[in-house]
Amino acid sequence: MSGLELVNVTKRYGSVVAVDDAVLNVPAGSFVCLLGPSGCGKTTLMRIVAGLETPSAGDVRFDGAAIGDRPVHKRDFGMVFQSLALFPHLTVGENIAYPLKIRRRGKAEREARVAELLDMVRLPGVADRAVSQLSGGQRQRVAIARALAVSPKLFLLDEPLSALDAKLREAMQVELRQLQQRLGVTTIVVTHDQREAMTMADKIVVMKGGRILQMDRPIDIYRRPVDPFVADFLGQTNLLTASLDGGAVHVAGAPIPGLALPAGRRTAEISLRPEDVSVRPEGEAPIAASVEFIRDMGSAVEVYLDTAAGRIIAQRPAGSGGLAVGDKVSLGLDPETIVVFPDGEHR
Repeated sequence: MSGLELVNVTKRYGSVVAVDDAVLNVPAGSFVCLLGPSGCGKTTLMRIVAGLETPSAGDVRFDGAAIGDRPVHKRDFGMVFQSLALFPHLTVGENIAYPLKIRRRGKAEREARVAELLDMVRLPGVADRAVSQLSGGQRQRVAIARALAVSPKLFLLDEPLSALDAKLREAMQVELRQLQQRLGVTTIVVTHDQREAMTMADKIVVMKGGRILQMDRPIDIYRRPVDPFVADFLGQTNLLTASLDGGAVHVAGAPIPGLALPAGRRTAEISLRPEDVSVRPEGEAPIAASVEFIRDMGSAVEVYLDTAAGRIIAQRPAGSGGLAVGDKVSLGLDPETIVVFPDGEHR
């Protein structure tokens, strides 16, 4: 099944490399999130896909055909910008129908398509309203409906939910994902929100400094990050140093049976997720620690612990009690949950 393919795409602005040798394969019908900090190149990469920017090198292919020289209006892609870019002087219906109007579709066809799309985004009966009369979430849905008006082959969204409050944002994440699944349209979303990417995407593309560091399923990136930057950016983690001492690998001054380092290495950086840290009574586990802070998150309890390696954060189930600041405890680590990095160059 074909889809979108980027082959060694690079974009330079003078001496600045915004996208650096990007290789990407997005299967047809999939939902992919481009994730990374501000300035990492994810929006530039999306603009190259949309045809709004021309790559300095490399090829963009869609359904097996090179489209690098194809103008924006001939790519049959739909795009939702961060600003939404709705026309304030047009009604909701006129905004949605605009892409059809410039393609010279008839009035009856436009009106039928507007009604269909408003039902699809759960806004029936608002075609005659002014955009200014809508809430933020409603305007977001109108922008999505307009982008879908011409039944695009590829749906591109650049930080589409960033202006919404937290509760509405999460609700729109669910609605957007459900809509994409119903339509089966290949979708790429740019975001810096790790939770948004984790909850919506079939695959996540993590970027830094214009480069793609890792593309994989959310759970695989979370559990098997390729380097310390990816581990730290996607979810919360403890980045520690493991060292070989006397034939055993030590973490925070204590041996961890079953943990191994790459061949020839005496030290390595490791990633350990908070939920994989076991907090036990003093002396029952290898790593000595003391409780320095407790944060009840409602759905879980975070425990900040002082160790010989510095701070380690553990996560315990909701309602976990029995601990207080200053308590002496010990920490158990399962080597199967620890990611050992061959180097830390990307951090």
